[in-house]
Amino acid sequence: IMDKNTLIGFGLILLILVGFSMLQKPTEQKVQQAIQQDSIIQATPQQPLSQQTAPYEQELVEAGQTEAQALNDNYGQFAAFLTGENQIYNIENDLMVVSMASKGGRIASVRIKNYVTHDSLPLILFDEKNSSFDITLISSNNRIINTKDLYFTPVQGQNPLEFIFRLALAQDQYLDFVYTLQEDSYLMSMDICGQGLENMLSPSLSNLDLNWAVKMRSQEKGRKFEQRYSMLQYKFMGDDVEKMSVNKDENKIVNNRLHWIAFKDQFFASVLICDKGLISNELSSKLESDLSPHIKDYKLRSGIDFDMRGNREANLNFYFGPTKYSILKKFDKGLKKSERLGLDNLVPLGGSIIRWVNVGLIIPMFNFFGSFIGNFGIIIILMTICIKLLILPLTFKSYKSSAKMRLLKPQIDEINTKFAGESKAQERSAATMELYKRAGVNPMGGCLPMLLQFPILIAMFWFFPASIELRQESFLWAKDLSTYDAVISWEANIPFISKFFGNHISLFCLLMTITNLIYTKINSDNTGGSNQMPGMKAMMYMMPIMFLFIFNQYSSGLSFYYFVSTLFTIGQTYIFRATIDEEKMLKQLMENKNKPIKKSSFAKRLEEAQRMQREQIRQQAKKRR
Repeated sequence: IMDKNTLIGFGLILLILVGFSMLQKPTEQKVQQAIQQDSIIQATPQQPLSQQTAPYEQELVEAGQTEAQALNDNYGQFAAFLTGENQIYNIENDLMVVSMASKGGRIASVRIKNYVTHDSLPLILFDEKNSSFDITLISSNNRIINTKDLYFTPVQGQNPLEFIFRLALAQDQYLDFVYTLQEDSYLMSMDICGQGLENMLSPSLSNLDLNWAVKMRSQEKGRKFEQRYSMLQYKFMGDDVEKMSVNKDENKIVNNRLHWIAFKDQFFASVLICDKGLISNELSSKLESDLSPHIKDYKLRSGIDFDMRGNREANLNFYFGPTKYSILKKFDKGLKKSERLGLDNLVPLGGSIIRWVNVGLIIPMFNFFGSFIGNFGIIIILMTICIKLLILPLTFKSYKSSAKMRLLKPQIDEINTKFAGESKAQERSAATMELYKRAGVNPMGGCLPMLLQFPILIAMFWFFPASIELRQESFLWAKDLSTYDAVISWEANIPFISKFFGNHISLFCLLMTITNLIYTKINSDNTGGSNQMPGMKAMMYMMPIMFLFIFNQYSSGLSFYYFVSTLFTIGQTYIFRATIDEEKMLKQLMENKNKPIKKSSFAKRLEEAQRMQREQIRQQAKKRR
């Protein structure tokens, strides 16, 4: 029920609306004028949008100028290059084919030889339709000119791997884009040469604005996994390599000089390199729709130093090729640290210690076996054996520590019964530690060896998905060890399952999960169970199930390695059981327990301090009572 004040409020609002509409009502004269104007517009033929004159052209036409005169006034001697026919020219070596477009004088597309997509199509990094390359010039009359709108003329180079695009403005006045493809290399140089352009371009022009955009194609079978490894990366001059977000759209402005900028998918990259540094950089990385044939949309706007008098060229280099560690590392051979490109950072091998393990141990081992074995499944098995033998002393020490803990478990249970309850937690802990100490058992003895093995496990996690060597290499039922080995697939979208698990089941991943569950049971028996911590016991069995969800879309080579590694660990466990005399070990523990412990002076002082502290607490409690 509305009260009096509410009714008054609504009434005032109604009056305001009615009054406003009456004030805004057009007069009869204005209505007649509008009707007349609409009739004139309908009777006048409309030009198509493509034939309509631009505002500045309309002004020039009204001044009595032709279109050619208008273009000449705005673009000067560059106006002659605004019309023409786009021609495509190919230049190639044994590794790639680069197509050049006369419109814009640019690299239109790149096809990598000796590689194909997951569905056996030619592997094209980008094409003319889904890429652009533009350099902005400022004319002497301060007009902005974009090279993407200009038609260049090809000029014969000095050798078959050199290609020149030229804008010949006048005699001894030209702008050249000189492209040189190196023999047996994925590198291509671009030199921007100006001769006698000081009267053609603005005298304030000391650098060129460069715009480069590429939509990276999807080349691999697992799109979600491929997208995770596709990223825009860049390197500061003489400094570290950074990357933009892989999971969301991101725009970034970097004012520091950059040595290179890379548009990368999982296994291939297009890299722009400038040894003098790219300045005033604007970077953009955007995700493409799942229905798109492209993974990411990359854009770069940057600046390069330039001398229009021809005294200094602008030099760029492009790398179009695979992100293979052995290839990328060669570019830094023999260079000082400050001069190194660091393109090997395009291979994601983990950070700090993990990368060191991969570079110093895993990759040399992988390359060694690959030098005389062609089956990569066999190589993974041999690597597993070598790694297991390498960490065997740590594994054996961890097993012995677990076995000792299991043998002492009945006495630990007695201590827990004797000092049951929360009020006696301190006494229970002290008695347990005393037992371990007298028996000569380190409760952390099994953890330290496992921690030392951990970097190798993590290094493998990074190594296999980043190894292009595994790409489209088959083993057993897996047709491509660089992606998942689906034995069952479906099309229906299942909530939660399809998003996190995928629409398939990978057999190597399933086998890895089963062997991990078996090993968890064996390991639990070896440590005497976890009756005092039932929650932890359930967690131990949940971890392999979580691995099934995590690794189902990962490289089958990685799942195969973990599967084989766990099988070897199970085998080692049974061998350790057969070779270790547990009765003798228990006898030794009991002898250690009965031996007097020789204490250091520090240990004596520490025990005395603890005794005095307990006595003080007891006296305080007595006073309170």
